[in-house]
Amino acid sequence: MTFHYLESANDPRVTDYTTLTDVHLRKLREPREGMYIAESSKVLRRALAAGHQPRSFFLAEKWLEDLDDVFKAHPDVPVFIGKASLLEEITGFHLHRGAMAAMHRPAPVPLTDLLINARRIAVLEDIVDHTNVGAIFRSAAALGVDAVLVSPRCGDPLYRRSVRVSMGTVFQIPWARLDSWPAGLASLQEQGFTVAAMELTDDALNLDELAAKNYPKLALVLGTEGAGMSEETLAAVDLAVKIPMRAGVDSLNVAAASAVAFWELRPQE
Repeated sequence: MTFHYLESANDPRVTDYTTLTDVHLRKLREPREGMYIAESSKVLRRALAAGHQPRSFFLAEKWLEDLDDVFKAHPDVPVFIGKASLLEEITGFHLHRGAMAAMHRPAPVPLTDLLINARRIAVLEDIVDHTNVGAIFRSAAALGVDAVLVSPRCGDPLYRRSVRVSMGTVFQIPWARLDSWPAGLASLQEQGFTVAAMELTDDALNLDELAAKNYPKLALVLGTEGAGMSEETLAAVDLAVKIPMRAGVDSLNVAAASAVAFWELRPQE
């Protein structure tokens, strides 16, 4: 094992961890450099369990014993250690969840492979809030969704906040980014999927009505926060579905709505 004790925030060996709070910079930089950040001991363990490979580890000395087995399993991966104040200076925030790891971003899953045995798919249109992206992945993993597709402008599922909110479940469920939108939905329909948009349209089915149809293959499209589904997407889907609201509430947060829909639309044998 190779341990490196940091003495300067300008150490060039830890540039993977600099300016982690700059969302715009990181969401451009990380995919381009083929990396992502796993934050917290639990999340990095889940990343490793999924077969992802670490570039380095980054932590305060007090967490060394807790992750001793991880370091022994990856003896050639550098471990960077520093005082809490120095680590905060590097990252831009206080590390209170244990360790971090810079991970190699896994190769994208080909869409054809992702669809082979799938029965339920979630599709995210331009959802930019990484908290919502992570929460949707967590619900998808917990409630039987087989795969997730994201539109070209959707937030990065492997961005640090998405990964953290998902509690690492983003590593458990296969996902892919569509190259074109909404034209990419046609590839689902060609594979036998009924594509349903969760949107409050005049002709939208109630959720229980769609569940009763029990389509063998169903893709549920969830729209961006605030603006909702684009007109082009609504024109491309097969139908719309809504969750009936009461007490004057017009809609749920997209992450909460996804959990309700995933459960209700699960395949009925």
